[in-house]
Amino acid sequence: MSIDVEQRGPSRADFVFLARLPGFGTHTAAKLRERADWPQGWLAVLPPRLAAPLRLWCERPESSPLYQQVMADLAWHAPAQGYHLLTPADPEWPAMLDTLPDPPLALWALGRQSLLELPMLAIVGARKASQAGLRHAHDFAAELVSRGWSVASGLALGVDAAAHQGALAASARLGAHDYAANPSTLAVLGCGVDVVYPAQHHHLRQRLLEGGGLLLSEHPPGTGAHARHFPRRNRLITGLSLGVLVVEATLRSGSLVSARLAMEQNREVFALPGRIDDITASGCLELIRQGATLVRDVDDMLAELEHLLPAHSAEHTAVQPRVASSRQPAATSAASRSATSARQATTSATFATPTTSLPLPSLALPASRAATPPVSQEASPLCFLGAVPLALDKLVELSGTSVSELSMQLLELELEGRVMQAPGGWKRL
Repeated sequence: MSIDVEQRGPSRADFVFLARLPGFGTHTAAKLRERADWPQGWLAVLPPRLAAPLRLWCERPESSPLYQQVMADLAWHAPAQGYHLLTPADPEWPAMLDTLPDPPLALWALGRQSLLELPMLAIVGARKASQAGLRHAHDFAAELVSRGWSVASGLALGVDAAAHQGALAASARLGAHDYAANPSTLAVLGCGVDVVYPAQHHHLRQRLLEGGGLLLSEHPPGTGAHARHFPRRNRLITGLSLGVLVVEATLRSGSLVSARLAMEQNREVFALPGRIDDITASGCLELIRQGATLVRDVDDMLAELEHLLPAHSAEHTAVQPRVASSRQPAATSAASRSATSARQATTSATFATPTTSLPLPSLALPASRAATPPVSQEASPLCFLGAVPLALDKLVELSGTSVSELSMQLLELELEGRVMQAPGGWKRL
């Protein structure tokens, strides 16, 4: 492989190489992809530690230390058996991810890949949910699937599991033996698609694969679960969805991080109200106060989303809408409405009725080890944060870290419960 000056962008193999290249982040890739001059323009601006291995890959790929791994990744792709490797160079790539500030460079998937062609809504919430919360997650997911929507979540304990179960039950009722065109459920993982996490969900995972669902991850097969992976996982759950429903959450729940990501991505944010004296409702009530749409049932959600659906989905989502929620905040709704045109174009181009089904994949996958290295303690924002909120620009100045990288580190620390956003900036907990 030599440098092709006519090539408009990275090839499939190039994207896999970049995903495997240590230190090459998704924010960097997103900025470089805006440049038309691949690869020379990329090589001109990358630091030597990244430019050198990229140049070697472009000029003499067989000499690259990553060559064998990239070839193994490409060979792992076996759609007929349910194994999928997707990159932005592929026609099957989910177009909605390209609206993110840091779309992944590659996605590994196991199951029915055509599920990504259907309109999706995310359901997230507390791991230690109440019985009422679990029931709501199950019932909302089931009703959404019966209306033609697939349901995305993170295969975690609590609300995630209930949402997956409700979606699978409804999908089975639509057609017990042919899931080719049925909506179902997507589980976005913070580990490789061959890793069972949490261990309690072995049977749910198997049921998901048997029920026309899909496991998806930006981490290669064999990558174990780690706390730092989950904020990045959350951005994909919301990024692949037109909206996100928060069922139950405390004020420090990771579900609120997902909600904020959804707002930043111009997705609709919905929340179920709860009792004001219930700690598991405090996060949802705060979201509603900040502008999330209060919902009582699926009709409330779909009334807010009709304008985003392509015409072919109308037969599945023929809702008799009630009066839309009046609790929509200007901040969320205005941002969402301003992006409507682009999102309509994206959804129309993205969602198409799938026509083929896949056999159930085997769970025995080839393992590889390529976990993302953790952020060093020296580079951590924790070194500069205390009880007094510190503005983001001041943190950038003190740490010498880019805004995009610092924001991701803060998200990870927030999910771990070590920092929080407060008036005036960020503070340590």
